[in-house]
Amino acid sequence: MTRAYAIGDIHGQLDLLVQAHALIAADRAETGDMTAPVIHLGDLIDRGPESAEVLEYLMAGTMKGKPWITLKGNHDHMFELFLRNPAAQDPGLRADLSWLDPRLGGDTTLASYGLEVTPDRDPGVIWSEAQDRVPDSHRAFVEALPLTYQLPGLLFVHAGIRPGIPIEDQDPTDLMWIRRDFHGYRRDLGVLVVHGHTPVDEPTHYGNRVNLDTGAAYGGPLTAAIFEEGRIFTLSPEGRILLRPPADT
Repeated sequence: MTRAYAIGDIHGQLDLLVQAHALIAADRAETGDMTAPVIHLGDLIDRGPESAEVLEYLMAGTMKGKPWITLKGNHDHMFELFLRNPAAQDPGLRADLSWLDPRLGGDTTLASYGLEVTPDRDPGVIWSEAQDRVPDSHRAFVEALPLTYQLPGLLFVHAGIRPGIPIEDQDPTDLMWIRRDFHGYRRDLGVLVVHGHTPVDEPTHYGNRVNLDTGAAYGGPLTAAIFEEGRIFTLSPEGRILLRPPADT
């Protein structure tokens, strides 16, 4: 049986991440399946208060051999770029914004490493301090994160894909940033695409894609779901809740 778990955008919310893994552990106890992968859909950091702790938690579980897959989101990539060069600009980001802008949340990520980020501080000075405060292990972990994970009939990715382009030819920027051209596509994508990136009020099955970003970055819940035998369930303290596609698909 192909079975997999997925967790939406974490955004520095360690408590919610621990709770999501507790729900998965409870479901594993019911199924007896201790090897089904857990796919984290990216945006591990920014906006929440414990980005450094989230990375440490994910690294520790991975090093212990847990079947965890962690994908790279656009926020993780912006962190990676900043650590290389404070002037680097992600091609998916508006030219008038930087990762240190409070609207993006880079300031909260660096605060979790003990750095002070204020508008009056020189980004170059902040970058220099970050070289000392961000562990090399965290940096290497983020740099090595894959952009996609595939199982039969399923594609896990942070933002989505550009319709009509083979998976192996997708632009990395699209995989981490795409919205409109992906969200507006209603036809079969060849696989069911499981993604986050764009907050929704509740986990939503659109027929050709499933969005699990339920706004943990903004005070919403962190969704954990299971994909099993063609069906999808979200996990709650009360157990599984069937996630259905629209009636007209």
